Amino acid sequence: MDFSTQIAQELNLSGFHVANVICLFDDGATIPFIARYRKEMTDSMNEEVIAAIQKRLEQLNELQKRKESVISSIREQGKLTDELEQKILNATTLQEVEDLYLPYKPKRRTRAAIAREKGLEPLAAQIMAQNVDFVDKIARRYVDANKGVNDVDEAIEGAKDIMAEWISENIAGRNRIRKIYHMQGAITSKVVKGKEEDGKTYQQYFDFSEPIYEAPSHRILALFRAEEEGMLKVKIDVDDDFVLNSLDSIFLKNDNEASEIVQDAISDSWKRLLEPSIETEIRSYYKEKADETAIKVFAENLKQLLLASPMGQKRVLAIDPGFRTGCKVVVLSETGALLHNETIYPHPPKSDTVGAMRKIKSLVDAYRIKVIAIGNGTAGRETEDFIKSIKFDRDIMAVMVSESGASVYSASKIARDEFPDYDITVRGAVSIGRRLMDPLAELVKIDPKSIGVGQYQHDVNQKLLGESLDQVVESCVNAVGVELNTASQQLLSYVSGVGPQLAYNIIAYREETGGFTNRKQLLNVPRLGNKAYEQCAGFLRIHNGENPLDQSAVHPESYHIVEKMAKKLNVNVKDLIGNKELIAQINAKDFVENDFGIETVNDILSELEKPGRDPRKTFEAFEFDKNIRTINDLRIGMVLNGIVTNITAFGAFVDIGVHQDGLVHISQMCDRYIKDPNEVVHLNQKVRVMVSDIDVSRNRISLTMRNIASQN
Repeated sequence: MDFSTQIAQELNLSGFHVANVICLFDDGATIPFIARYRKEMTDSMNEEVIAAIQKRLEQLNELQKRKESVISSIREQGKLTDELEQKILNATTLQEVEDLYLPYKPKRRTRAAIAREKGLEPLAAQIMAQNVDFVDKIARRYVDANKGVNDVDEAIEGAKDIMAEWISENIAGRNRIRKIYHMQGAITSKVVKGKEEDGKTYQQYFDFSEPIYEAPSHRILALFRAEEEGMLKVKIDVDDDFVLNSLDSIFLKNDNEASEIVQDAISDSWKRLLEPSIETEIRSYYKEKADETAIKVFAENLKQLLLASPMGQKRVLAIDPGFRTGCKVVVLSETGALLHNETIYPHPPKSDTVGAMRKIKSLVDAYRIKVIAIGNGTAGRETEDFIKSIKFDRDIMAVMVSESGASVYSASKIARDEFPDYDITVRGAVSIGRRLMDPLAELVKIDPKSIGVGQYQHDVNQKLLGESLDQVVESCVNAVGVELNTASQQLLSYVSGVGPQLAYNIIAYREETGGFTNRKQLLNVPRLGNKAYEQCAGFLRIHNGENPLDQSAVHPESYHIVEKMAKKLNVNVKDLIGNKELIAQINAKDFVENDFGIETVNDILSELEKPGRDPRKTFEAFEFDKNIRTINDLRIGMVLNGIVTNITAFGAFVDIGVHQDGLVHISQMCDRYIKDPNEVVHLNQKVRVMVSDIDVSRNRISLTMRNIASQN
């Protein structure tokens, strides 16, 4: 089914270009490929817009499948009318479809079903019409002991059960109650009796109430987590009288004896059927909204982390610090290969400072080390002090590196396969060093949920979270580009059109042949056909290859355009690359062709000017205050250097060098109102903060970024 027009209208896009995007998806194209190499077909849509089209397309396809399933089910029951079928087909949301299906949905044996079996549905219909008095007289006709109706009261009660079900399935009534929940509902919580001590983490929610539409995502997720852990009872409340009055206005048509019975049925329907059903819906709705926000926060944090500034290809000595077990030291080559490892003991209890110092100096000299990477976990600051106390014969940069997720990598199959003869401490030190050299290349080996930049990541929809994070990783990997001859299998697997199996095949081919000398050789890789080649070739780089364009983001399909440019200038392609003076002489319009418009040609020129350009910022070292080591060293009013380690919907966490990140609440980030912390900070940003509160017992630090200038 063609949804291009509908999606275009909803997203305010051109129907023609949306249709092109959908066709590209159908042809197996990825989001990075479409955004980078099919700009003429999409009117230069960015990845975010293309992803929105993909998401909405998936939703509409799922909606269509559900419509077909519902229609089939009702048809099998022999109850499908042309009018009902048309209503289902015209429904625009899944909720509309489910509401239409509700009266026909197979149910367990309900009270209403039992009453129908007793033949009481006609009585229910008469009472519901509210055109009769003397209901007892009418109900007497339905008294039949053989059917289980022993008296008039039983007949009326059975009729009320049927009416209660009708009321609960009425679309207008359900929509009215949904509206009340959204406008007036309050999310409330009470501590479970006897859980006051175990649930201390949630103490602020022991007796809590807030309008549901005002509740921020992190609070909703916290409340539902506490409920799941058995610490709180959570409910979404509405005013019962207001709801009943609203339902009365829909279903009460008269003022007689029948109307009184209908009113009883309304009350029963609300408490027994509608309230639990609609509250479940509303909880699900706000949980999904909270999930979306949390996943968006996580995705943005992950993107910033993956695109953190790389140190680049330098000889690195990396240290995984420790006290009792010592500091594991590894030496890495410019490409991240492990050259040497051993353990030093500069800290208590052994305190072999002299021996450790001698060993570090020896390794720095022997391996021509440029940088020392130090993990920021236990003994991190102490190890940093130790390294900086060493007198080297040249400037050696010492950098603290986040260890988040390093232990996960160390124990993973990926690490075991790469370093089968080394223990997890060596693998952890290697990960720390490589993370400094190229955060993206190293972090793709770790499950994103273990990197430590999320917000309630274990409480959100795991399928949606996984899809979102995979999309972020894919976007980052392809934005940076991948060196074909050195990339790991994990990094290659995120390249557009590749995936895990082809990544494995590429590695196997690379090892067998000694490496790639040109992009065309990718077609020799088993199972890597023309379509996969089209998708991946532009994102894979070969430095010092046969064709100089292979180290750039120019797609092989566009090589002939570059060759024409070089020919017109009477130079070689190699001479053109990086030569701004020559490139400035090229008129892009002269090289526009049928499938290669002005956008593509301008992209080619930009790439020729800076071939293989890395979108990441240049690396800058960072140092904490030398006098601050633990939370006990802090004083309210201190102004310190910090680095943003995590961003949530309610603020940002900042590492100030005391093993416990402090929180800058969103209200303390600047002097103006902001909705999103990302308006002010980004991950790994260096910031100045002031300590505003210290809770040593709970190990919590509150920070502010407001009015810092006046405190310096």
